[in-house]
Amino acid sequence: MQTVVIKVGTTLLTGERGFDGQIVEGLVKEIATLKKERDLNVLIVSSGAIGCGMHTLKLTERPKVLPLKQATAAIGQARLMHFYQVLFESYGNGLQTAQVLLTSSDLDDRQRYLNIRNTIHTLFSLKTVVPIVNENDSVATDELRFGDNDTLSARVASKIDADMLVILSDIDGLYDRNPSRHKDAKLIESVQLVDDSIEALAEDTGVATSVGGMKTKLHAARIACSSGLITVIANGHTPGILRSVFDGTARCTRFGASSAVMPHRKRWIAFGRSTRGALDIDDGARNALLKQGRSLLAAGITGVTGSFDMGASVRIRDGSGKDVACGLVNYSSGDIARIKGCKSSEIHAILGRKDFDEVIHRDNLVLL
Repeated sequence: MQTVVIKVGTTLLTGERGFDGQIVEGLVKEIATLKKERDLNVLIVSSGAIGCGMHTLKLTERPKVLPLKQATAAIGQARLMHFYQVLFESYGNGLQTAQVLLTSSDLDDRQRYLNIRNTIHTLFSLKTVVPIVNENDSVATDELRFGDNDTLSARVASKIDADMLVILSDIDGLYDRNPSRHKDAKLIESVQLVDDSIEALAEDTGVATSVGGMKTKLHAARIACSSGLITVIANGHTPGILRSVFDGTARCTRFGASSAVMPHRKRWIAFGRSTRGALDIDDGARNALLKQGRSLLAAGITGVTGSFDMGASVRIRDGSGKDVACGLVNYSSGDIARIKGCKSSEIHAILGRKDFDEVIHRDNLVLL
């Protein structure tokens, strides 16, 4: 049975006058029909909690103060889920919805991540349930946020071994230039590899009720494709868009699944955890990681950014500031700041102990 994750963007739930469910009503009809016809497992990642709350509270601007933002999300989330439940009861031939609210820390912790995975697969096994996932904005702080629901959808899709991720918003896909600024912009219909040249095409756009733009969608595609998923960015305003995506006739951008799928643990390191800081490395360390498959030693580290403990996930940057890898550290940021640039044999003399020869062992390191 094929598993599909569908991300519904805020712009599909809100119009000029606030909350507007007409577009999503059409999507729910499509999902119910396709689920039955194609025997699909479908999970929806839905934005819109804060947007719905803003409509209820008659706010014209997205709240900037955290407590008001969280309160607005709490109000909006209840309305959003009720809306989905009513639609699926009306058009879904007995389909029910299940709410799953997540913060980034839920996927950072491997045991909690496994519990979430088991819960979602159990919901799928019930056959008549459509899980609806959203970030738990009512409790999430900056440290616990995914940042955007595009990233959330990709991380969830990766974790549950989905086959396809469909990101729906108000744009047909990836263009060679921003179509709102360039009338001659051309849609890129197929992408085989999401690399730096593809990500450089993105120009962020935004509206008052949404977070993120094409950059976040491409980042999501990179996560999903590395996990073996086909990824589609399409326009949710287009009538019949989901059916045309499955039929292969949609006007959209389709990203091919990577032929070299990361093992589960590597995926968890690369995409399942929030990074807590960064390590800057010299050219020698860069070559050792990228060309020789070595571990990261203290000698090759030139700088430390952020405050983190042993076991945290951090980004590894080369001399140009580009992220080349990420991994789980064997030492805290404070310890690494003291031993950076030093030989492994000198660690004990500096720290009074030497827990590991490597700052990041190659088994806990993923190249980006």
